[in-house]
Amino acid sequence: MTIKEAQAAVDEWIKTYGVRYFNELTNMALLTEEVGELARIIARTYGEQSFKESDKNRDLGDEMADILWVLICLANQTGVDLTDAFAKNMEKKTQRDRERHWNNEKLK
Repeated sequence: MTIKEAQAAVDEWIKTYGVRYFNELTNMALLTEEVGELARIIARTYGEQSFKESDKNRDLGDEMADILWVLICLANQTGVDLTDAFAKNMEKKTQRDRERHWNNEKLK
């Protein structure tokens, strides 16, 4: 599925099952909540924190997909074409950081 197809699929789902989009502020709060859930799993899987019983059945991919879902909702309701925005962002990073990371002694 392309990003454009994902944006269309989320929009169709919202219109079919979700009644309407939550407002932008609510979706921003939900995005923050979902990022926190991902951070919790990362901290327990790769960091020093131990798993609590409620964390043990969490799926890393599912948490990332939750973030993507809400981000796509925000893009749709604010008129952002994520395919175009991502392509421009990649070009910006390539121009800005073309040699920066190769020259970073900390990465060698």
